[in-house]
Amino acid sequence: MRKLFFILSLPLIFSFVTTNIELTKKERQDAASYFKETQKAVADEIKGMSENQLKWKPADSVWSITDCIEHIALSEKNLFDWAMGTLKAEANPAKRAELKRSDEDVKKTITDRSFRVKTGEGFIPTGQFGDAKQTLKVFDERRDALIKYIKETKDDLRNHFADSPFGLVDTYQLLLFLSAHTKRHTLQIEELKANPGFPKQ
Repeated sequence: MRKLFFILSLPLIFSFVTTNIELTKKERQDAASYFKETQKAVADEIKGMSENQLKWKPADSVWSITDCIEHIALSEKNLFDWAMGTLKAEANPAKRAELKRSDEDVKKTITDRSFRVKTGEGFIPTGQFGDAKQTLKVFDERRDALIKYIKETKDDLRNHFADSPFGLVDTYQLLLFLSAHTKRHTLQIEELKANPGFPKQ
């Protein structure tokens, strides 16, 4: 009887398993490359900087470079958790018709610093990780875990979705959003360094 039940259940089991669409090799490579690129850019941008430079602010209301790095590290976890939360819902391939932006559009929108979104609770730097070096280490650990995830995951990232500040995105795009967000605040660091008042050492 058990054997018969198992045989009769096979089509249902097979159907359930094959509904999960894994990322293509190109999608994995493209995402991993982008994650590494934006990770390296942060480290390159602050290499050799003094503590004075890292903590400098042109005004009390403006983040320092250390603040920017902490915000990046906080966002790394918070945005990844948001992405993983989308996987709790059932996959919905039909919803793909509602997507308005390509992967490249998502990256361009987030890195456009004229596009403003108020920083939410949990994303505001408080110095919780220590100095810039310690904070960068936290970010690197989180980013390395993300790269490992994108290379190995069997999750269906293309048929789960989230409502972002600029419209509907799939979960894969939400992870690109995360990396583009890193680049966005690396550009903010560049702006601070270009400020006429930025200390020379």
